[in-house]
Amino acid sequence: MQTSGGGTPQDLPVQYPYVAADVIASCRPGDGVWIDVGAGTGGLGLALAAQSGSLVVLLDPDAASLRRAMEAAEEAGLRSRIAPVVGRAEAMPFPDEWADLVASRGSVFFWADPAKGIREAHRVLRPGGQAMIGGGLGAGYPAWARREFIRRRHEDVQSKGPEAVRRFRELRDPETFRGWARAAGLTDFDVVGEGGMSADDPRAGLGVWLRLEKGCGHG
Repeated sequence: MQTSGGGTPQDLPVQYPYVAADVIASCRPGDGVWIDVGAGTGGLGLALAAQSGSLVVLLDPDAASLRRAMEAAEEAGLRSRIAPVVGRAEAMPFPDEWADLVASRGSVFFWADPAKGIREAHRVLRPGGQAMIGGGLGAGYPAWARREFIRRRHEDVQSKGPEAVRRFRELRDPETFRGWARAAGLTDFDVVGEGGMSADDPRAGLGVWLRLEKGCGHG
């Protein structure tokens, strides 16, 4: 299963515009071809398209979710700049050095092989292209909503027992992200954010992200 996950309850603000703003601010990509990996119903991808002039490719293994994403794109007036593609992070159906940006929010936690997916992200990037892979609500997400979202998320995880709590924390540990990047053979990367923090910590909204850039030497 690969999914963008983390749907927003109807009584809380949608997080994707805030996450898209973080991705753009961190990577500063030029307009071109951008890929949302594990796009699901298109939350992040549509937000990226709305904040840029790029063609945004939605990659997800679930064709039904992509159909819903295209319906949303049509309603938002973004249909001409959104392209749905059925596929998985670990075997992206794109050529080498094809994309200017790869972004993925909430999906990496469900990838069968995160290191392989990260290696694929690096492969499809053009020299100078960047990727941002991880999860979070966005640094600008309203504080009251962040506290409530994280409280509910932690409550849900805790209800599933100690092993679910352990796994949740492990997947959101910055050191886990560093391990995935090293296993992917990367040397030029940063891990941004502190991961699964308490709801009261203002840094919690950023989440945790692997940010990488493909150098001209492909290192």
